[in-house]
Amino acid sequence: MKTFTPKPADLTHDWYIVDATDVVLGRLASQVATLLRGKNKPTYAPHADSGNFVIVINADKIALTGNKMGKELYTHSGRPGGLRRDKYAELLKHNPERIITTAVKGMLPKNRLAKVQLGRLRVFAGEAHPHTAQKPQVFEIQQVSQQAK
Repeated sequence: MKTFTPKPADLTHDWYIVDATDVVLGRLASQVATLLRGKNKPTYAPHADSGNFVIVINADKIALTGNKMGKELYTHSGRPGGLRRDKYAELLKHNPERIITTAVKGMLPKNRLAKVQLGRLRVFAGEAHPHTAQKPQVFEIQQVSQQAK
């Protein structure tokens, strides 16, 4: 039996929608990273770009465990004095998309494909999104936070 190597004609990019309501951040990020890489497909190859488009809705209703509300998210612009730090509690109110995007980016591989795959991630704070024409499939995440219940 020969090893299957996907050709560019074999690669398809499906659309998935994930509801982040009461889902723990790490569990959500790992599932979304798996979908972005295309590891749910039988034609997955680490070097080929077989990833999917992922829409995350209700980003403002995500569950943060432990003491993450007091912790800070650090980013640096690369310029002198460019360190930026924001508390998770403030980000959850004003920019919850950044929390999810940063968590998913950390779970993607550190290579050239990661930027392309992260570009297929769409995160929205509320229910509404402009991608209904793509007919995304609903992807359920099984584990729900115990705190939210």
